[in-house]
Amino acid sequence: MRILKYIFLLVLLAFVGITVYVATQKGDFEVTKSSIIKAQKSTVFDYVNDYKNWETFGSYMSKDNSIKFNYPAKTMGAGASSSWENGSDTGNSKTVFVKENDSIAQRLNFNGTTAVLNWTFKDTVGGTKVTLHSQGKMDIFTKISTFFKGGITGILGDGFEKSLRNLDKTLDYEMKTYSIKVNGVSQRASGFCLKQTVSCKLKSLPKNIKILMSGMVHFFKKNRIAMAGKPFVMYERYEPGNDFATISVCVPTSKEIFVMPGSDVISGEIVPFTCLKTTLVGDYSHNKEAWATAKKYITDNGFKENFAGKYVEAYVKTIDDVKQPSKWVTEIYIPVFPKAEAVQPIVAPATTTIAPEAPAPAPAETP
Repeated sequence: MRILKYIFLLVLLAFVGITVYVATQKGDFEVTKSSIIKAQKSTVFDYVNDYKNWETFGSYMSKDNSIKFNYPAKTMGAGASSSWENGSDTGNSKTVFVKENDSIAQRLNFNGTTAVLNWTFKDTVGGTKVTLHSQGKMDIFTKISTFFKGGITGILGDGFEKSLRNLDKTLDYEMKTYSIKVNGVSQRASGFCLKQTVSCKLKSLPKNIKILMSGMVHFFKKNRIAMAGKPFVMYERYEPGNDFATISVCVPTSKEIFVMPGSDVISGEIVPFTCLKTTLVGDYSHNKEAWATAKKYITDNGFKENFAGKYVEAYVKTIDDVKQPSKWVTEIYIPVFPKAEAVQPIVAPATTTIAPEAPAPAPAETP
């Protein structure tokens, strides 16, 4: 019995000694990992730049469904942030610097351990070279707990490698899997909405749509306003020759709602019109092809576009509904003059296709 006590005491002393030793070591760490992602640089950058996408590729996120994520109005670009919690574990991240299609810098805090995370994106043979570099400082509890798990460098390195593998698999499938279907002629109903309008260059349209869409959804939640339908974008002006467009991001309401003067969000009315409906199931990078398919259908079936009407994209399923881009649903409505014999479409071709390798995201082609 006395021998067992001595053994226990020796083990306890050894454990205490190791703990004291680890606790007195420097808490600084630095980890760098790189991988080739088989996708165009702008596609990879845009995907990583939005925190809402991290649930699909983050190593510690994708394996634990019990993690609760919290997102503010701004989740992409400089100033964007997110936070998460899992029992007693909490963490948050904030984007402090963004250089378009080149690099992203973020500050992270996880249970008291702070770090700076830098992403860089470089064109290379076969796709995009993505490099993850993290540098930070551990608190005493993290130093002790990670020591017995192989060390912070090994833990983070394994996590970075898995995240990059997940990112490659996600983009390779999600961005290339989509379908386009022309549904036929329909009637857009009347109603009311709240909207926010912006004018910009054509290349900035996708980014501005995402930013305004996220802001409008947050506005409705913050003010406890019930949505009467899915958000949509209305093209007020579209001038390819001048590289200019004016769009309104709208959210339907069950009744007319008046907003205080000076607000970026204003009241609007949905005017009914006859239109050709086309449905895209997949990532927004295929919008250009969806619009082209709809326009070809109009020409082939003898319809005429009603240029006095408003062109609309309605977002039936978005990242807020399902994380996988291949399952997003966008409905395109092009105003047309009705034909007596064309209440139903003459031909309703449906195409399911695989996008060409490394597709280039582009704004919707509207008149």
